[in-house]
Amino acid sequence: MTPTIGVSDVLARSRRAIHPAMTEAINRLAPEIQQVAAYHMGWTDADGNPIEAPGGKGIRPTLAVLGAEAAWAESDTGVPGGVAIELVHNFSLIHDDIIDTDTERHHRATVWSVYGVGRAIVAGDALQILAHQVLLESPSAQAAAASAALADATAAMIAGQADDIAFERRRDVSVEQCTAMSAAKTGALLGASLQMGAIVAGAPSAVQEGLRRAGRLLGVAFQLRDDWLGVWGDPELTGKSRENDLARRKLTYPLTRAYEAAGPEQRQEFRELYRAPGLEEAPRIRALLEQLGGPDLTAGSATDAAARALREVESCGLDASRTEEFSDVARYVAERTS
Repeated sequence: MTPTIGVSDVLARSRRAIHPAMTEAINRLAPEIQQVAAYHMGWTDADGNPIEAPGGKGIRPTLAVLGAEAAWAESDTGVPGGVAIELVHNFSLIHDDIIDTDTERHHRATVWSVYGVGRAIVAGDALQILAHQVLLESPSAQAAAASAALADATAAMIAGQADDIAFERRRDVSVEQCTAMSAAKTGALLGASLQMGAIVAGAPSAVQEGLRRAGRLLGVAFQLRDDWLGVWGDPELTGKSRENDLARRKLTYPLTRAYEAAGPEQRQEFRELYRAPGLEEAPRIRALLEQLGGPDLTAGSATDAAARALREVESCGLDASRTEEFSDVARYVAERTS
């Protein structure tokens, strides 16, 4: 299916609302850190010269704005939460690239490969602290509650990242464990995005919790689609190689789901292929995944998680037009090509 017409408008509206506040926040950083952060955001080249570059998808800040609007607040109400969640997300990306030793993100050299590991770590740390400063300085009476929600989500994200790293040393990861890791690593921040929008808008606690659950499910859909793109995506669109996960023998959702569907002989073949990392066997692994229906199983699970997220939002009884916009975003997340 093609994403519903209108999602680009939703994302663009959010970016217009968030970008000035995001720029203001980054400009508060110390000059050495500001240079690194501006490069990572795609605003400058490595020497600090401004460039014209396409912005990111902006899913997380969009959810923060939608969360506030769905609770009948003005768009501006959700902006501090949107800025904060985007800062934490980018902190995690900078550190993830170091952990994975990735040298390219979105067709650009990663921060650590340009400025060194030390400066990259410090920049990531600074973005995380700045996120809470932005929230706590916002005019909302619920700023502290929003900051607490973000802290909880960040802790869950880090725990999920730890599980992801641990999975690389294992060969017995189940579909349930892989999904739970995705719910923490990716879903926690998307859940906090919607939740914070509702918190600062003064929505009832039941609505806040319902939106948190919806965002967490949407995060699962996002990660499963990411895993799909990591094996079958077009590098020209994703900005990253589709060989990395296979070469590292990473136990992503397509592998765990296909292994679950495999018979004894196919499982033995998986075990033989996964004995040592390297690019040589990547084509055989991809072919085996396709033989077992890995692409369709993964895509279907992403679509299902997005549908469950929408049902959670619908159960909250919020503004109908914003619920429809969330539906557009959810479908986009589950079916995106980059």
